[in-house]
This record gives sequence, C-alpha cells and structure tokens, in this order.
Amino acid sequence: MKPNKTISEFKEFIAKGNVMDMAVGVIIGGAFGKIVTSLVNDILMPIVGILIGGLDFTGLKIEVGTATITYRNFIQNVVDFLIVAACIFAMLKF
Repeated sequence: MKPNKTISEFKEFIAKGNVMDMAVGVIIGGAFGKIVTSLVNDILMPIVGILIGGLDFTGLKIEVGTATITYRNFIQNVVDFLIVAACIFAMLKF
C-alpha cells in the first residue's frame, strides 16, 4: 500500500465526521458514567441497604489468608452497568 494512499484514506476518514462523532460520544459517555456512579453511590445503594435490613455495603469483603478481597466496588459496578444498559435500551426503544 502506498503511503500517499494511506494518508488520503486517513484524511477521508477524518472528513466523514466519524472521528468527531466518536469523540463526542466518548465525552458524553464519560459524563453520563459519572452521573450514574453518583446515582448508584449516593441514592440507590443506601436505599438498597435499607431495604435489605440496613446492610452497609462499604464493608463487604472476604479475607483469604493474608489477602482481602473487597467486592463492594464490583457490586456497584454491576449496578452501574445495569443502569447504563437500561438507559441505552430505553433511548433506543424511543
């Protein structure tokens, strides 16, 4: 493949707007992720804790020998993912 052809294909790719659309999507996605994380940490997890008898998720961990496996963040990330997936699903349906 000739270098000039590669450069011209790259220029054409950039000119199509795909790069700008993708950049905007990444920025909006990052901001949306922060909103969802705050929603989960500050609103949903305390409510879930109350509903299941006041369980505090901040101390969830398993100790295996000298290692400590904290799985609180994993649970929160799963909840974050489910909320984001539900929002994307709803936007696509509408």
